[in-house]
Amino acid sequence: MSEIQQSPSDSPADVAQFALHKTVVMVGMMGAGKTAVGKALAAKLGVPFLDSDHEIEAAANMTVPEIFERDGEPFFRIKETQVISRLLDSSRGVLSTGGGAFLSAENRQNISQRGVSVWLDADLPLLWQRVRYKDTRPLLRNPDPKAKLTSLYETRVPIYKLADLHVASKPSYSIEKMADRVIAALLTRPDVLEKLDA
Repeated sequence: MSEIQQSPSDSPADVAQFALHKTVVMVGMMGAGKTAVGKALAAKLGVPFLDSDHEIEAAANMTVPEIFERDGEPFFRIKETQVISRLLDSSRGVLSTGGGAFLSAENRQNISQRGVSVWLDADLPLLWQRVRYKDTRPLLRNPDPKAKLTSLYETRVPIYKLADLHVASKPSYSIEKMADRVIAALLTRPDVLEKLDA
C-alpha cells in the first residue's frame, strides 16, 4: 500500500517567509493527498489547517460514512456547503475539502470569491493505489470499487480543471515536495501569497 511519503531530506521553507492573503482550498479526488499536503503546506506557511470533513464530523458527532448511511449524500452535501462557507470566513489558512465538494457550483463560487482553489492532480492508477485498501470512503463501498473510482474520476476531472491553480501529483513526490510545489504555484498569484524579504 503506497501513501505519499514524508521525506526529511526535503528542504523546509521558513514559516516567516510568507504572507498569505486568502485561504488556500485544496480540491481533488480522494487519495490525491489534500489532507497530508494541506497540513504540510499550512506548517510551511505558519497558518491554521482545517479539514471540512473533520468539521462536519465534529458538528454531527458522526463519521462521514455514518452520515452518508443515515442521512444520504444530498444531506451531507448541504452540510458540507455550510461548513465550507463558515471556514472561508474564519482566519486565513489552508482548507482541505472532500472529493465531491468542488462539484457544487455554490462551493466553487464561494471559494473563488473568498479564497483560492488548488487542484492536486493525481492520475487514476496513483489514486487507486492509495485508496484500494481503505474502507473509509463511502462512495467506494461498492461491489466494484475500482470501476466506481474510475467513473468518479472521469466525471469530476473536468470540474477540477476549473480550479484556480493546478499542481500535478506523482508517485515519487514526497508530501514536503508537493507542499513546496503548491507554494510555487501560489507565488504566481501575489494576491494570494507573497514571499517576504528576509
